[in-house]
Amino acid sequence: MDDKSELLKSLRIERSNDTVTRPGVSPLAAGGIGAAMLALGAAGGWILKPAPPAAEPVAATSSDSASTSAPPAQPGRLIASGYVVARRQATVAAEVTGRLVEVRVEEGLKVKKGDVLAVLESTLAAAEAASAKARAESAEATLAEAGRVLRRTRELQKQGFASIALLTEAKARYDSALAQRNAFVAEAAREAAQLDRYEIRAPFDGVVVNKSAQPGEIISPVSAGGGFTRTGVCTIVDMESLEIEVDVSEAYIAQVTEGQKVEAVLDAYPDLMLPAHVIATIPSADRSKATVRVRIGFDRLDPRILPEMAINVRFLEPSA
Repeated sequence: MDDKSELLKSLRIERSNDTVTRPGVSPLAAGGIGAAMLALGAAGGWILKPAPPAAEPVAATSSDSASTSAPPAQPGRLIASGYVVARRQATVAAEVTGRLVEVRVEEGLKVKKGDVLAVLESTLAAAEAASAKARAESAEATLAEAGRVLRRTRELQKQGFASIALLTEAKARYDSALAQRNAFVAEAAREAAQLDRYEIRAPFDGVVVNKSAQPGEIISPVSAGGGFTRTGVCTIVDMESLEIEVDVSEAYIAQVTEGQKVEAVLDAYPDLMLPAHVIATIPSADRSKATVRVRIGFDRLDPRILPEMAINVRFLEPSA
């Protein structure tokens, strides 16, 4: 037991000997000096810290650029889009109602002015024309006989073998025969013209782009109820009348002048540049689109240009 006590005493730490006191410096002063040194170190580290890089200027956002109005297009850089149109195009129809017995055209066929495109059944019209022609020939014969009687009566009256009354009567018969002849001739001409209307002819040179009727169908110049009557046989386009129609914004229409040179490019042939010129500016604006229509003519036509093709144009400067 005494050995354990001695062992514990040997392990005890004497705190009075652990603290060493320096002469002339109190513990409170030492703590203040340490705190001051820490503050000076922190200040020096803050001063010596490298400066951050300068901020780069930020470019204007797209919303800022969108808020400003777009600058006007420069001369010679005005671009518009439109379509190729035919100034001369017609859907050919009959002048009378009848049944088609023959259609002589197909899509893509070239026709000349006056060519017969289709024929209507004309049996009754032909009979009436023949009857009118016969009446005219009969009236012509009656007139010839009345003329001979008049000339003979006039000779007899000169010789004193016919009275003035007989001469007057012969003259009246001749005048009546002449009037009847003229009436029958006019009727025959009318029936012949009516018969000619049963042949539908091309109104001008062009190309057939649409065939809308077949033999056996009823053709009429006016639309009938039920949808069983056609009003047209085919559509013809004059390929020499092709031009361009584009819509130009009102803001830039002042840059377009009559006769101005234009470069046109078809969407179907982007490598084909077609020289053209401004024909006219239509004196009317489309207020729903704020555009004005401009007519543009080709300087030379190309077989690849077709109606209703999409096309882009660039208006050149006057000196270009």
